[in-house]
Amino acid sequence: MKRILLLSDTHSYIDDRILDYASDADEIWHCGDFGSMEVVEALEKIKPLRGVFGNIDEAKIRTVFPKVLSFRCEDVAVLMIHIGGYPGRYSALAKQEIADKKPKLFISGHSHILKAMYDKKNNLLHLNPGACGKAGWHKVRTMMRFTIHKDEIKDLEVIELGST
Repeated sequence: MKRILLLSDTHSYIDDRILDYASDADEIWHCGDFGSMEVVEALEKIKPLRGVFGNIDEAKIRTVFPKVLSFRCEDVAVLMIHIGGYPGRYSALAKQEIADKKPKLFISGHSHILKAMYDKKNNLLHLNPGACGKAGWHKVRTMMRFTIHKDEIKDLEVIELGST
């Protein structure tokens, strides 16, 4: 069983509340727009970190994290792309990667809009944790946490971190 903290769009912002939630997780997953290596380093000090780079991320972050990340957590195939869209409105890259990799869980960021949707056509759960940084048009900072046990994704929780 793995407890996952899912975040995106920190845009160089990290605070003790994010780090406290991170310390309760087994793994931290970041879906791009870290904004700075300081965010990466702060998260890596706490727990194992997986992620993808986002459109605002500098060259150094792009050498550490890929554009597309496909992996297994327990018995769940996971696909992560920063600009991936959502069911019915996937990006061209996401459509191709979903067709090729057939994930059970597809994660994207970028929009700063929190979403949890089931995609019946592709038989997958789509998550976008919104944005936990302060930069952007969102009004409430958000993240998600959930558990993966064998082939189940469960105990999904939205975490609101307050206004921007």
